[in-house]
Amino acid sequence: MSALDRTPHSAAPPTGGTADLQELTQLVRRAGHMDPQPLYYTFKILANLLLLAAGWTLFALVGDSWWQLAVAVGLAVCFGQTDLIGHDAGHRQIFRTRRAGDVIGYTHGNLLTGVSFGWWVGHHTKHHNYPNHLSLDPDILRRQVIFDAADRTKRTGSAGRFIVRHQAWMFYVLILMEGLRLHASGYVAARKGALKRYVLLDLGLLTLHLAAYLTVVFTVLSPGIGIAFVVVHQALFGFYMGLMFAPNHKGLPVRDGEQEELDWLTRQVITSRNLVPNRLTDFFFGGLNYQIEHHLFPSMPRRNLRRAQPLVKDYLVRNGLPYAEERLLRSYLDVAGYLGEVSEEVAALERNAAVQGAR
Repeated sequence: MSALDRTPHSAAPPTGGTADLQELTQLVRRAGHMDPQPLYYTFKILANLLLLAAGWTLFALVGDSWWQLAVAVGLAVCFGQTDLIGHDAGHRQIFRTRRAGDVIGYTHGNLLTGVSFGWWVGHHTKHHNYPNHLSLDPDILRRQVIFDAADRTKRTGSAGRFIVRHQAWMFYVLILMEGLRLHASGYVAARKGALKRYVLLDLGLLTLHLAAYLTVVFTVLSPGIGIAFVVVHQALFGFYMGLMFAPNHKGLPVRDGEQEELDWLTRQVITSRNLVPNRLTDFFFGGLNYQIEHHLFPSMPRRNLRRAQPLVKDYLVRNGLPYAEERLLRSYLDVAGYLGEVSEEVAALERNAAVQGAR
């Protein structure tokens, strides 16, 4: 299989050339990029909590008005930013100890936004281990779109076939429901026995968030405005989260098989895409715009990703690995183009099958 192929149907996987993870890690550590950033995270957490509190204060001041739909837009961004703090806590970027990270993670995930931190840590860790693996990456498996034409048999219903046929644009419609899916994931994981720790705490905080959220919304707002607020808030929260994660891996090489055939460094680099850096993307993407550096060094504090990027890029390119980096809008067009190509492959396979069946 060629690393630059978008489908897993060819011969030998690429190697990292002369790139060596241990050597790169030493370079990054010597430059101080793995050093903790306690002052940065103290400021970041406090500023984010103030932003979230300001959003809910504005909600209370606006009262029962259709202007609440504008408040819902702002709170959707606040929820996304809050979950980014939980993301960093799960990777031990904030604290190196699990217990301290759990406090931050369960507070920002379960309590403040209603997203299960316990579910997310297990889900996201597996994604980091097997990015873009069709059978092993849970971020691939949980999508309604497909990333390889061979997976068309997984979408046999009429709705599934419609999505696959139009997935170049349907992907961006489907992520409007991502917020609801994230809220439900903790309960689904508990039912499947996939929550390994603090199950009662996890579910208790999720339920507390849900009860408090609905109580506040429908105490302040009339039913019609309240329903509209929830729909707009949750749809845009999901859309923001989906847009945040969409450029990172989609449209880059995928692979399949029962075993992982690529070494760890190679699989992280060839399946990850950076966005061209600027301060605006740094804020809205919370460091995930440096996806290559993040996947190579998940515990690197967010603030250091920008600093490490030139060093990592130079090392990888010098040692024979590709370094995908694209502007924001272009990255979304690339994702849509790739999904459209898969749709065309599926259509061609179905036409061939129909011709064979007619003989």
